[in-house]
Amino acid sequence: MEAIVLVAIAGGVIGGFTMAFLLLKGSASVKKEDIETRTEEIIREAREKAESILREAERRAESIVNSAKEEAERIKTEVEERRREVKEIEDLLHSKERQIDRKWEIIEKREEELYRREKEIREIQRQIEAREREILEAEKRLREDREEIEKLKAKEIEELERIAGLTAEEAKEELLRRVENDARLEMVKLMRRIEEEAREKAEIEAKRIITTAVQRLSPQIAINYTTTSVELPSNEFKGRIIGREGRNIRTFEILTGVDLIIDDTPDVVTISSFDPLRREIAKEALERLIQDGRIHPARIEEVVDEVKSEMDEKIRKMGEETVFELGLHDINPGLYYYIGKLYFRTSYSQNVLLHSKEVAYLAGMMAEELGLDAKLARRAGLLHDIGKSISHELGGSHTDIGVELCKKYGEPDAVINAIRAHHEEEPVRYPEVALVCAADALSAARPGARRETLEVYLKRLEKLEEIVKSFKGVANAYAVQAGREVRVIVDPEEISDDEAYMLSKEIARKIEEEMDYPGQIKVVVIRELRHVEYAK
Repeated sequence: MEAIVLVAIAGGVIGGFTMAFLLLKGSASVKKEDIETRTEEIIREAREKAESILREAERRAESIVNSAKEEAERIKTEVEERRREVKEIEDLLHSKERQIDRKWEIIEKREEELYRREKEIREIQRQIEAREREILEAEKRLREDREEIEKLKAKEIEELERIAGLTAEEAKEELLRRVENDARLEMVKLMRRIEEEAREKAEIEAKRIITTAVQRLSPQIAINYTTTSVELPSNEFKGRIIGREGRNIRTFEILTGVDLIIDDTPDVVTISSFDPLRREIAKEALERLIQDGRIHPARIEEVVDEVKSEMDEKIRKMGEETVFELGLHDINPGLYYYIGKLYFRTSYSQNVLLHSKEVAYLAGMMAEELGLDAKLARRAGLLHDIGKSISHELGGSHTDIGVELCKKYGEPDAVINAIRAHHEEEPVRYPEVALVCAADALSAARPGARRETLEVYLKRLEKLEEIVKSFKGVANAYAVQAGREVRVIVDPEEISDDEAYMLSKEIARKIEEEMDYPGQIKVVVIRELRHVEYAK
């Protein structure tokens, strides 16, 4: 359209030039040569403008054609895209139709199956109805037979009562009494046989597991006393330790909390304290003062402070080494200090840290033998007495303090249970905890592990004999083998063999309920009947 307009414009321009030419030609005053020259110029300008207009028209026409082609291509592309979409939709519809056809086939098959099963169910119902009719008839016959049997039974009972001279109730009671006595005796014999077999098997397996664990463990025995000796380079150091008017020794005792015993023993000073940690600090500080040679109150205070600071780090390091030695790398580092501090605590003169390590090793080895969690058993064994590290400082039960410590540092419930259960403050809830309790008793009961005072030992034996003598039929009782066995002499006229068996169980149960003791106590019931006659 634009090209046509341009052509028209070009025509108008040429026409204008032509009119101008005619006007000039008509003018008589203009020369012929000027007219021709002017005419040629006008024609040339007209041609140039016309050619320019034509070129512009061609350029615009070409642009319009290109735009039209691009639009056509775009429309063609859209049409192709729509065709593809339509084709995909058609394919999807065909797929859906095929799926619907398959589902209809499945539904038809299921309908056929349901119809077949319905026929089978109707057939089964008919059979059940027929069977119910048969059962009703059988029940009717059974009721008739039962009535007949009851009549015969009543007649038989009347005849038996007439012959025996006893009523039915009296005969029943007598029969039940005899059966009960016979059953009790049979039960005791069966119990004894089963228990003996189980005990033999259990003892063999338990001994194997325990002996294996003990053989693999080489325990370190540490007996702590209340005094520590420090050697002196010469006897003259005693005077320097005492100081002018006793100033040095008083300062040392106040800062360390121990008693220094300086007697006639040559070249030796004795440190006395019930607290092993205080003794260790005092020993280290005194050795440093002797080595340094400067012994006066200010220097004593300085050295004691240094030793206390270093001792805290040493304790934490000792706890860390213990944890890594047992392979318990995930224990909270906050517990390292308390574990290391157990080294300076004792129970019946037994070192608590070494005892805890021994319990951890024993429990872990037994857990491995039984296929349980050995790492959890070692963890609970190591921490079962953790409360003893600070119980003397805070006061109260070491179990409560241990539970608070372990809860604070995120220990698992099995460790909490082990802390309480090894003193029977709550029942055992994990098999690994049962092994910890057994290992604790084994470690405490090992010969030489602990020392008891004579007074405590005698009271335990008296209590044991007192419990045994409280039972009826016991003639005498003797505690032997340091209280690990009690022998019970019973009156043979009052106690039978089977009753002696039951008595041993009752005595053992009462000892468990009323006494605290390491290891186990063997109960031996002895029943002996002697008949003596003299030939004259």
